[in-house]
Amino acid sequence: MDQGLTIRQVSEVTGVTAHTLRYYERIGLVRGVPRARSGHRRYREEDVTWLVFLRRMQQTGMPIRRLQEYAALRRKGDLTSPRRRHILEEHRQDVLKRIGELTSNLAIIEKKIAMYEQAEAAAGKVIAPPERRSAASARAR
Repeated sequence: MDQGLTIRQVSEVTGVTAHTLRYYERIGLVRGVPRARSGHRRYREEDVTWLVFLRRMQQTGMPIRRLQEYAALRRKGDLTSPRRRHILEEHRQDVLKRIGELTSNLAIIEKKIAMYEQAEAAAGKVIAPPERRSAASARAR
């Protein structure tokens, strides 16, 4: 079994570090990764697909314990699909709530920016943001 992706290749493809991939194996999120004769891991396409899913769930705030529960159910097969769907539905609600909170916070930021722009325009001075000022001063040198 020398075919498949190395841990480095999987890390590059998924954005999950080699250290994290090994951690996922230790805590049961990933199981049964085949090994080459040399003993090195050789990830299959389905492993990569699963890792991409895990990463997305983590990026959206799903806790590791919930991922472990989901992974354990997944290993038990199709009979657990209603529970897995329920976990994802609960997570969807959490994500939608956070999106609402972020949208509300963004509206406050936008309002504050508009306030500053109006104040600067009324004072007759438009001050470039710091990143634009540093670029302009670098060009002047």
